[in-house]
Amino acid sequence: MHLLEALLLGIVQGLTEFLPISSSAHLRIVGTMLGSGEDPGAAFTAITQIGTEAAVVVFFWRDIVRIIRSWALALVGRLPRNDPDARMGWLIIIGSIPIVVLGLLFQDQIETVLRSLWIVAIMLIVFGVLLGIADHIGAKRRSLNQLTYPDGVAYGFAQALALIPGVSRSGGTITMGLFLGYERAAAARYAFLLAIPAVFGSGFFQLAKSWDAPDQYFTMPETLAATGIAFVVALGVIAFFMNWISKRSFLPFVIYRILLGGVLIVLLATGVISG
Repeated sequence: MHLLEALLLGIVQGLTEFLPISSSAHLRIVGTMLGSGEDPGAAFTAITQIGTEAAVVVFFWRDIVRIIRSWALALVGRLPRNDPDARMGWLIIIGSIPIVVLGLLFQDQIETVLRSLWIVAIMLIVFGVLLGIADHIGAKRRSLNQLTYPDGVAYGFAQALALIPGVSRSGGTITMGLFLGYERAAAARYAFLLAIPAVFGSGFFQLAKSWDAPDQYFTMPETLAATGIAFVVALGVIAFFMNWISKRSFLPFVIYRILLGGVLIVLLATGVISG
């Protein structure tokens, strides 16, 4: 039974990680509604994100190789420091600092009090509204080649907000990108690339910490099976999402977030589920 629950949660992780609707919120909600009623936990969430982030590496493989190569060549003086791909390497490094620092400082709160379903519900609604506003008023004219270091840091702090379930890593960073005037596809692309160091770092840290932990609801083989299925599902979702935002707005995701948050508040207030 635990394996079936883990696989279901892996599918949920793959479906929701790259849509701006918060995968951690969905894992928290779905986990509560399964037969066991257990919170899958921050460790399970972080480890399964290794699978979805591996899908990013596969999907953006050429971009990643080009960025790493250019960054390394610029570091030793074989390319100009202002080379666009070399700059992107530095932007990803700099933009990753906020989530690393805040994640370490608030690790206990992230794994406990911030997983409250009341907080999840509020974050779903608040950041859904912010995404809608950003998508409506953002200029959507700037490309990734115009990304500045201050903007990269701003993206980084927006990503760090996703330490709170319900915010959404992609949703928070895309919202910031839209407020800064970047095109939808550019905002999403940088959000996905920026997540790579943070997600792999957090995931492998939790993997090492939880490998022999006796008090985890899911065993390590069950968690790894969920991670594998999350990878497969996420590949299709990335392709769908990048195609979607090149032609359409974020409005359906905004509506979904607000409705889900509202339903969750009603269920909590009436005692159908506990937070």
